[in-house]
Amino acid sequence: MSYTCDSVAEKVAAGLGFDCHDRNPFASLRNPFGLENATMPFLELLIIGGAIWALLHSWRRWRHDGDPIGISLWFASLVYLAVVEPPLYFPGWFGLEEHVGFIFSHNVFTVQFMYDRLPLYIVAFYPAITTLAWELVRALRVLERRGALAAAFAVAFVCQVFYEIFDQLGPQLKWWAWNTDNRMINQPALDSVPMNSMLLFASVSFAAMAWIVIRFVGPREGRTPLGGGQVAWRTVVAGILTPFAMMVVSAPTGSLRGDDQIDIQRAILWVELGIVWAIGLWLLLDAWRAISAGQVTPVSSPTFARVYPAIYLGVHVVLWVSALPAYFAATNGITEDGTPIGSLWYVIACTVASLGIIGAALRATAKQPALEPVKA
Repeated sequence: MSYTCDSVAEKVAAGLGFDCHDRNPFASLRNPFGLENATMPFLELLIIGGAIWALLHSWRRWRHDGDPIGISLWFASLVYLAVVEPPLYFPGWFGLEEHVGFIFSHNVFTVQFMYDRLPLYIVAFYPAITTLAWELVRALRVLERRGALAAAFAVAFVCQVFYEIFDQLGPQLKWWAWNTDNRMINQPALDSVPMNSMLLFASVSFAAMAWIVIRFVGPREGRTPLGGGQVAWRTVVAGILTPFAMMVVSAPTGSLRGDDQIDIQRAILWVELGIVWAIGLWLLLDAWRAISAGQVTPVSSPTFARVYPAIYLGVHVVLWVSALPAYFAATNGITEDGTPIGSLWYVIACTVASLGIIGAALRATAKQPALEPVKA
């Protein structure tokens, strides 16, 4: 059916090894051991398991410790996904062919939704990575020490470094494929990954969501504890508002179109990513100093923050190591399997930063006293 699988989508899907025609509009199931790449079921287990753990942890934080930020972020990320993902999969449905075009396609995993365009693990990825980032930032007490805006920047940095380890590997292992003919959106790129995606989807969206949620449901002087209904509607609004922040940040490069403007776009995007890194590293070093000086009170119920980020990073390091032979054998950035490689140097930088964040969080959560109420 052309309205779900036009010629461009068909070409990208064929490169991933599946046919996008006549797919189930609701859901489909596949053998997890018969997927295109042997790494895919392990990725699903890591992300879906992490999302379930994040939900249980965030629920406990709310019901037992009275902190609704985590549970609000978990569900706000799903609202955000429901708003932003369908136009990316089916730009023709929303009249966006001339504005954004067809950007990318996921491969087919064990459980798929929406004409096989949306894997279950991607649905789980949003709350998993959001909770991972927030719990690390919470462990470092950035919100209490520096305020909501600094906490949002810290979330942007944490998401950037953990997200890009995943993002730079996916195209090589056929987890998804970018439409390389769409130069309007997918250029400039850092090797196989569009830099617009690196900034907007890996940092800006999570920072905006975190800031809105903190302002909507976080601790504030004079605010009484919120009931379930109050948390629910504020969470929905936070998820809906998040894409608007992405539109604002994308304006400087979005106004520059055409191949003759790509170098200017690249420079602007590197400056913006540099700001994320500079502020994030400063906040990380500031947290290290505060922890060393005994100025950070260890947070309660730290198990998720102490364990899942390390598991997430460890699994991705193993996946990267398994992909390195094909990576180094690639010619002109393309492996023998015909897949594009990501940026190894950027992944190494992200891995080092991730290890620093995990190490700081482990030091900050060495003990488990009750969490004291604080002002945002």
